Amino acid sequence: MDRLRAYQPSILVIGDLMLDHYLWGKCERISPEAPVQVVDVQKESTVLGGAGNVVNNLLSLGAHVSVLSVVGEDENGKELLSMLEALGADAKGVVKQVGRKTSKKSRVIASHQQVVRYDSESKDDITELSTQALLEACEVYMPHVDAILLSDYGKGVLTTAFTCKVIELAKKLQKPLLVDPKGDDYSKYAGATLITPNKKEASIATKIAINDDESLQKAGTLLRERLDLDYAIITLSEDGMAIFGEHFEKMPTVAREVYDVTGAGDTVLASLGYALSCKLSMKEAASFANAAAAVVVGKLGSATVSLDEVDAYEHSLRSATSESKIKTKEEMIALLKAKKHQKIVFTNGCFDILHVGHVKYLEVAKSFGDMLIVGLNSDASIQRLKGQSRPINPLEDRAYILAGLESVSYVVPFEEDTPLELIEAIMPDVLVKGADYEGKEVVGSQIAKEVRLVRFVEGKSTTNIIKKVQTQ
Repeated sequence: MDRLRAYQPSILVIGDLMLDHYLWGKCERISPEAPVQVVDVQKESTVLGGAGNVVNNLLSLGAHVSVLSVVGEDENGKELLSMLEALGADAKGVVKQVGRKTSKKSRVIASHQQVVRYDSESKDDITELSTQALLEACEVYMPHVDAILLSDYGKGVLTTAFTCKVIELAKKLQKPLLVDPKGDDYSKYAGATLITPNKKEASIATKIAINDDESLQKAGTLLRERLDLDYAIITLSEDGMAIFGEHFEKMPTVAREVYDVTGAGDTVLASLGYALSCKLSMKEAASFANAAAAVVVGKLGSATVSLDEVDAYEHSLRSATSESKIKTKEEMIALLKAKKHQKIVFTNGCFDILHVGHVKYLEVAKSFGDMLIVGLNSDASIQRLKGQSRPINPLEDRAYILAGLESVSYVVPFEEDTPLELIEAIMPDVLVKGADYEGKEVVGSQIAKEVRLVRFVEGKSTTNIIKKVQTQ
């Protein structure tokens, strides 16, 4: 990771820019007008999508990024360009085309599930005038960058003629060019350095049903040879990725719980381009991209990843044990000083007999940020709250089992009846409690930036487990 931090590569991104718009809310009833859910929208957010998400990931990793694309002369186009400028990307090469609709995808999210998506966009090929403007910009930017990334979402920017000319220019300048492809005909990507389809996309493009390592190897080899590529990489979701160069190599990953794969392909393209621009080998770059994708699928919505997050993820694979994740309040405070840029999520409880309801609750809680800290009631605290017969399991056992969960970053025991002192010390960004706290005061809510309530799995509780055991 130190080798990556020593560079600030300059990367050119060419492709389909779009806005990813989210309406976040909750659903508690069905409309009397039609058999559809009524979503009570509580907040709204907009982030860069498509090639914009590639740009955002590169910026998050620390690259200098220039962007070439075509947008409309509309409000969405203005917003998109404003967002790029605010993030620090060079968007002077983005062309505005009269009559074109800038892509915007709006998603309604209720209780962390996507209810519906509606799109507003133009998908026709860009005009000859726009194509010529982009080619002129390519001749200006490409000599000065370390790599070119093509992010094709099939919205009309990367036409066959334009793509072929871009690849031709990159080869002439001896610049690596990476492609996240789209469609069933990859011929326009011939001569690129690398393409990164997922398994489904590769199956469609090669007309080979990929269902085992033999068919996977056949499809990847066919892509590389047919398109005269240096490398082909087929991403395999939770199974990692397969690399096709001089030799076939399957690189597994130890993925986090998958909450949302939106934008995972963007992260792979961005992290591969970034790592190769920092002079890593293809195998090293693929390993880095694998880790970056594993981090980003643990987040909701189109997401970015930072070097710190990848570093923390790889460290967790190398050395994290359950015992190392159990901290005192003082140890946690000291540790947080080194993690200032991470979004901290906090929840608390007794977690006496761990069951599926607990596990799912904690997985959802973790999705709200980068680090989940669980405050754990001491034995004495539980006795005061629930009586002398509890806890069933002592603090040491409860803490160790909790710390063994992938979703839990750290466990911090506390002696008090409430976690208020611990919350004051940690100062979390997000405070999570069960949905049974709806309408009630949540301890520490005045300290955290936001409070999230999570529904429990119906019928799953420690009390029910104890009753069942007692009746056997």
